[in-house]
Amino acid sequence: MKTTNPDARPVRKRNRSPEPEYMQKYSDEVRERIAKKAYELYEQRGHQAEHDLEDWLKAEELIRKELTDPRQ
Repeated sequence: MKTTNPDARPVRKRNRSPEPEYMQKYSDEVRERIAKKAYELYEQRGHQAEHDLEDWLKAEELIRKELTDPRQ
């Protein structure tokens, strides 16, 4: 006979991928383009590592614009 615990919380499925969920929507090619653009921004900034997340997010924005408007 199976008993249930009324105080037990439901078990959430965990994301098994090593990367954040929001990155899973990108193909490997797009991730590579974002990484290259982020590195370019890092170089332009004078190799200041404390802005890595800012560089990545800006690169992601720029690549997304390129993908939606290829004329850029």
